[in-house]
Parts: sequence; structure tokens; C-alpha cells
Amino acid sequence: MGSEDQTDQQEKERTAIDNEESLIEGVIDEAVVETDQPTEQDLQGSLDAANARADENWEKVLLATAEVENIRRRTQKDIEKAHRFSVEKFAKDLLPVLDSLEMGLAAVEGVAVDASAIRDGMELTHKQLISALQKSGVDVVDPEGQTFNPDLHQAMSVVPSPDHEPNTVIQVFQKGYTLSGRLLRPAMVIVSQATPPAGTKKIDEQA
Repeated sequence: MGSEDQTDQQEKERTAIDNEESLIEGVIDEAVVETDQPTEQDLQGSLDAANARADENWEKVLLATAEVENIRRRTQKDIEKAHRFSVEKFAKDLLPVLDSLEMGLAAVEGVAVDASAIRDGMELTHKQLISALQKSGVDVVDPEGQTFNPDLHQAMSVVPSPDHEPNTVIQVFQKGYTLSGRLLRPAMVIVSQATPPAGTKKIDEQA
């Protein structure tokens, strides 16, 4: 009887030990599993890093887009400029023709009536040429009576004139021309200056 009780006690102890070992292994396994899984802090850190990379890439996209737009605008401006001034050489070559026509018109001014046909023809040619140039953006600079503008006029001489305000163009030797606002040739002019007071002696610059 005593031997059977001892055997039962041993079996109970072994069972208890086995249960404890199983419980310990379960706790260890659970701890290992929990250690392998990322924590909330790790997930937040990964998310922050991903957001930072996304922001950096977006900045690069924005910079690249802005650079492409700047290149497009510069190219468009260059194309427009080339179109506007593509006839510059053509316009310059036509200017002497205009000068000759104007001198011919001036030469027949006041001549007998039999020259009227010649004058009419020259006037028509002159108007046609002016019209053709204007279509290409060429405009005449004829500043007689206007204030002298050094950006558009070239003073050939300066003379006193009591009939004009100082710095006024009183005569145009040769008309000027612009192309789309850019100066092709300045107008050659005589400019007025203030008349010196009566009795003023001229200083001898060679004295």
C-alpha cells in the first residue's frame, strides 16, 4: 500500500514538473515572438522616414518642373525675338531706296506742270514702300518740331533760335527709322539752343 502511494506521489510530482516546464517554455516562446514583432515606436519611426523621403522627392519634382518651365519661357522669348527682328537686314537695305525717292520728290518740287506725272509716280512708289516697311514693323522717325531725344536723334549741330524752345529739333537732315521699337538709324537733326542775351560778348576761346 505504501509503495503504491509513493508511486502516485512521484507521478504527480513529474506531472507538476512537466507542467511547469511547459509553462516556462510557453512564456519564453511568447517573449521571443513579442520581441520579433515591431513596436509602435518602430512603426512610427519608419513612417516618419518614409514621409521625409516622400517630401524630399516632391521637392525635387517641383524644382525640376520649375526649371523646365523656365527653359520653355526663355525659348519662347528667343523665338519671338527672332521673329520680330528677322527682317532687320532687309529693312536696312531698303533705307537708301527711301532716301533716293525722297530726294527725287524734293528735286521736282516746284517744277513745271509737265513733271507732275513723274512726281505722282514717285509719290505712289514712296507710299507703297512706306506701307511695306510698316507691315514689317519699320516706323519713320521724323522729329521736326519735337523735343530732341538722344535715343532716337543725332544732333548734327546746335544753333540759337529765338522762335523755338531750347532743345527743339528745328530741321531734319535725314529721317530715322525704328524696327519694332528698336532703333535702326537715328534721325540726323539740327537742334535749337537758347538765344544769348543781347550785348553778350563771345569769349575768344583761342585767347
